[in-house]
Amino acid sequence: MSTATATATDAHVDEHAHDHPTDLMYVKIALLLGVITAAEVGTYFWEDLPFSDGKAASTTTLILVLFPMMIAKFAIVCGYFMHLKFDNKIFRRVFVFGLVLATAVYFIMFSAFEFLSDDYLKFLQKG
Repeated sequence: MSTATATATDAHVDEHAHDHPTDLMYVKIALLLGVITAAEVGTYFWEDLPFSDGKAASTTTLILVLFPMMIAKFAIVCGYFMHLKFDNKIFRRVFVFGLVLATAVYFIMFSAFEFLSDDYLKFLQKG
């Protein structure tokens, strides 16, 4: 390969080069994902908290709390572990579009089956 071709190839590669996360960054990301997951699991124990008066959280509340955590974890995993943060913006847009579409489909399904109302939990009430 000639020197001119090698230089052109190196310039092309350098143009698209980027800094990948360090090992320390991956550890920080893993800890952040662990904290978010712990918060998600913690919603199971809301009825045991002093301010809850022994009542479980409503379905609407759980959805409003858990969905943002799910979206954040999805964005972190796609951004760092799939390197979408460092790739071409079109890949990020495709994933964001997929997330928005999936969320819309889930909310339509929840609405169709009246999942967002707590009526389906009436059989659990004592009484």
